[in-house]
Amino acid sequence: MKRQEAKKRIEKLKKVIDHHRYLYHVLDREEISDAALDSLKHELQRLEQQFPELITRDSPTQRVGGEPLKEFNKVKHSLPMLSIEDIFSEEELQYWENYLKRLEPKAELEYFVELKIDGFAVSLLYKKGVFTIGSTRGDGKTGEDVTQNLKTIESIPLKIEPRPFSKERGKIPDIVEIRGEVYMEKKDFEKFSSAYSNPRNLAAGSIRQLDPKLAASRPLKFLAYDILTDTGQTVHSEEHRILPKLGFKADPGRICRNLSDIINFKREIEKKREKLPYQIDGIVINVNDNAVFKKLGVAGKSPRGARALKFSPKQATTRISDIKVQVGRTGAITPVAILEPVEVGGTTITRATLHNEDEIKRLGVKMGDTVIVERAGDVIPSIAGVLLKLRSGKEKEFHFPKSCPRCGRDLIRPAGEAIWRCPNSDCPARKRENLYHFTSKKSFDIEGLGPKIIDQLVDENLISQAPDIFQLKEGDLLPLERFAERKAENLIRAIEKSKKITLSKFIFALGIRHVGEETAMDLAEYFGGVKKIEKASKEELEKSPDVGPKVSESIYNWFQKKQNLEVVDDLVKSGMEILPPPKIGKKLEGKTFALTGSLKTMTRDEAKEKIRLLGGNVAESASKQTDYLIVGENPGSKLEKAKKLGIKKLGIKILGIKIIEEKEFLIMLSKLFNVRH
Repeated sequence: MKRQEAKKRIEKLKKVIDHHRYLYHVLDREEISDAALDSLKHELQRLEQQFPELITRDSPTQRVGGEPLKEFNKVKHSLPMLSIEDIFSEEELQYWENYLKRLEPKAELEYFVELKIDGFAVSLLYKKGVFTIGSTRGDGKTGEDVTQNLKTIESIPLKIEPRPFSKERGKIPDIVEIRGEVYMEKKDFEKFSSAYSNPRNLAAGSIRQLDPKLAASRPLKFLAYDILTDTGQTVHSEEHRILPKLGFKADPGRICRNLSDIINFKREIEKKREKLPYQIDGIVINVNDNAVFKKLGVAGKSPRGARALKFSPKQATTRISDIKVQVGRTGAITPVAILEPVEVGGTTITRATLHNEDEIKRLGVKMGDTVIVERAGDVIPSIAGVLLKLRSGKEKEFHFPKSCPRCGRDLIRPAGEAIWRCPNSDCPARKRENLYHFTSKKSFDIEGLGPKIIDQLVDENLISQAPDIFQLKEGDLLPLERFAERKAENLIRAIEKSKKITLSKFIFALGIRHVGEETAMDLAEYFGGVKKIEKASKEELEKSPDVGPKVSESIYNWFQKKQNLEVVDDLVKSGMEILPPPKIGKKLEGKTFALTGSLKTMTRDEAKEKIRLLGGNVAESASKQTDYLIVGENPGSKLEKAKKLGIKKLGIKILGIKIIEEKEFLIMLSKLFNVRH
């Protein structure tokens, strides 16, 4: 066969093979047998072996290939991959709708509900129709590049075709982002004898393997639930009609006009739940109108316009052997039930929270009781009830302590709160918990300094508070048990490295009550420096986004304590380099700039800083990934390189790159810097 004939045959084979993939994975039907389809794939493979120059990335033969990776590269999401807040009752559902109506009183709320498949969330990026990058959720803002593994999943199209879509909406955009869940059907999971306790964990573990051949050996599937690209859709339900036309399996879902419709849908699905081929743990409810959904915004890490209504939590029964109390870093006293080991939802449970004194009284729980343990989603196990008829008479009452079990200080219970607290900021238990928090991954992230090492250092009186960590020397560590010279050297190096920290992480690490990661980021962006927060009044603190009276009072009171101010000062004096907020806006997010030549109005470093403040990236050289090349006087080789990439005139955008002069750059900045400082 001649090359031109082979090229035509290859293109036809690819289309036919993808057509049958679409029928099987999207429409759940077959026109030819597996054997016949395998024969077509074999013919395609033979032709590509004969003419390797005709192999393209979207060929079905390219699903499995390449050597195992050494590590996954990081991928920054165009929009954060948010988690959805869980609710468990009709009362919580009603409360949510009331909340939405307070936020948007004029909006006519309509909902779209779909199955909440118990899978592993991923994002798929298509450029000019070809699957280019697949990434995990990660921390929501940055995930891992798992493209090689995702390509092995047959239900993920390597190329998206318009099908009927083009007649309705015209050409598919050059860049399309799809999000959904990788999952494994229950029948396939049962064939695996593995260490994974459920299909979701097996799916996640398969996608996060460095060798794509392992992922290919497992029968994974993909269910799409979102299109980030604007294709003209105005409601979320429309996206679920578009997805199958692009070649993706999607849950058809249902439009619900009111809460009664949602509850009826949930009850209907609960009855079918066990017969479904895959595991689900609830339904997802979205405000259907995309404009209203966007206007509602985000609270913490969850969109306000969506909720996951979970099914009844998984439960089991066991006995309480003891009840102990834990002292948290904010002084909160939490009673914990020590259980005889029991498996709940595939996980062995030995402890369950009893929350507070009021909960113990409500349950009437005693040591020795047989209780119902439940796990609502993936949250900490709790006690749902006591089986009173199984009591033997030997059960013992639990008396809530009046004083801290560690420091002996009288506990306090602030008005309107259910939690008893140890008010002693010098309480050994509180200080230890604070140290755990301070060194954790989301704070200073000191490699090698986990809870066990902290316990050892505290017990040896080498540290008692955070600043002490930065005074440690190798000689302090060498006498300790299991501390060889290399281990001591590595820990000191990790501590030194951690001194370079972003302002938001520094604020979060301080352990101020009610200040989580998101609030710390908002404070860092709004105030720009820890000293400004330290001197701010309650009213000034409330001006920061998502900081209400309760949070502002907590922050203000924390900075009013002399010992806390001393901790901050000691940290700064230890050589801390607190990096300023990386950006003050997102108007250049996803855009990459390169600079060449000297600028008249500012230094190159100042220009780079302004780009980063607006969320943009700065590259050292021009490439096809560059969006803008800023040209100053006496430009160097970057301009020549840009021209070689196909750019010939200033201001003309070719191959995604635009060359602009300093004057145009200044005009751009003057418009974009109209953001909150």
